[in-house]
Formats: sequence, structure tokens, C-alpha cells
Amino acid sequence: MQDLTQAAALTGPAGGEPRLVAIPRLAAGGRWRVEAMRAISEPMLLWFTKGQGRITIAGVTRGYTAHNAVFIPAGVMHGFEVGPQVFGNALFFGKDCTLPLPQAPHLLRIREVHAQQEVNVIFDMILREMNSDSPAHERATRHYMGLLGVWLERQVAKAAPEQTRPDAAKRLVARYTALIERDFRTGAGVGEFAAALGVTPTHLSRCCRQACGRSAITILQDRRIFEARRLLAETRMPVGEIGASLGFTSAAYFTRAFQHLTGKSPTEFRRSV
Repeated sequence: MQDLTQAAALTGPAGGEPRLVAIPRLAAGGRWRVEAMRAISEPMLLWFTKGQGRITIAGVTRGYTAHNAVFIPAGVMHGFEVGPQVFGNALFFGKDCTLPLPQAPHLLRIREVHAQQEVNVIFDMILREMNSDSPAHERATRHYMGLLGVWLERQVAKAAPEQTRPDAAKRLVARYTALIERDFRTGAGVGEFAAALGVTPTHLSRCCRQACGRSAITILQDRRIFEARRLLAETRMPVGEIGASLGFTSAAYFTRAFQHLTGKSPTEFRRSV
């Protein structure tokens, strides 16, 4: 097993140019694409305009509803429910984004009507410029994204007096999810992650259940199986190579684990997507 202190590259879908995607479309091809724990290599802002559900960010689960904005920095593990009544937009800022954006995740409840209208207008203008072939449309897109960054900064500042410092359990789970995101390919188990964090596996799992209602092993398995499904759906890597790249000691062990958690073998899943 590789040393847990070694750095690893960010995982998740590669971030390229900025994209604006309707939230229901994020689940195209399977709700696992949004519900499973994973991180992406670019900042993302979710703006919910209708519906409600739960979202887990850095191992902490909270509810979201209409007129909630959720900012998730690159590399932060997250997953959220997208039911049939959930609508809104997701802005991916791009892997090489240079805008001044928050360094920490935020779930913001936007209660002021003018602030809701303001962000709706900005999203509309971003989408219009992204779809335009007018001169300087790319530059206009960047400027509107900059305005969105300013809007976000102001909303974070407004929310600051209401926000409380996470308790010790939530801070531990946030560190655990960050460590998983870095080292989930190594084959390390919960015991090794707990040791790296200086706690017992029992204490770590108790804190995970308190923060997000899931055990430590469930969070770890969810991250690995998400990556397995992504590789099966988006690449032609052989099943055995995928299992090995995620730290499974044999193709048979990978197949059993995958089937146990998804109800399909890796080959069956690949055929279904």
C-alpha cells in the first residue's frame, strides 16, 4: 500500500472550459453521477430554484431547498440528491479559473428577493453569452462570471454572522473525506485512514454517522465505486485494470464488491450505460 501522506492528483471529471448545466441534466445517465461521494477538479456553484433535498459536503449533510446557493471548491468531496422536482443550474468555473472565489464550501440560503433576482439575471447572461457567436462573447462570459463571483462573495459576507464553527466531529469528518479524496486509490481501509487521523476506527465511524448519517466504510466505498462506475462508463479500460487502479487486490474481489454495492457486475453495468 502507498504511504497515506503521499499527495495524489485530483480526481473526478476533468474540468475544461466553463460550463453552465441545468441541474437535472447532471444526473443524465444515472443518479449515481450526482449522489455518490466524489470531487471534481474545478470550482462549482449550484443554484437551486425549485425543489428540495439533502447535500453532503466534506462529510457533513444538510438540507437544501429553493433559493439556496451552494459553492463547492475544487477537490472537496460532495454528493447530493436530485429528485424529479429539483431544478436550477450548476456553473462549473473551469479547471484553470483565476477568479477570486471562496476557499471553503458554503451553503447559502438567499432570502432577499432582489438577491435572488440578481443571480438569476447573471446566470441568464452567462448562458446567453456561452451560446452566442457574437464578437467577444468569451470575454463577456468571463466578465459575467466575475460578477457572479462578486455576488457570491457578498452573500458569504452577509451569512458570516449566522454561521457557526463546525464542531470537532464535523472537522474530523471533513479531514477524513479530504484524505479519502487524496488516497482512495491506494487500497487503504478505514483503519489506516483512522490511524493517519490519530483516532480509532470506531470513533471515526461514530463521527461520520453523526455528521452525515453514513459510516466511515460507506463513505469510502461510495467514493471508490463512483470512480469505478465513471471509468466503466467513460473509458474502455479493462475491468481488471480498473479494479487494480482503485486498490482492489484482484479482479474477482473488485467484481464482488462492485456487484454487492450496485446490484450489477462491472461488465453488466458497462453494457447498461
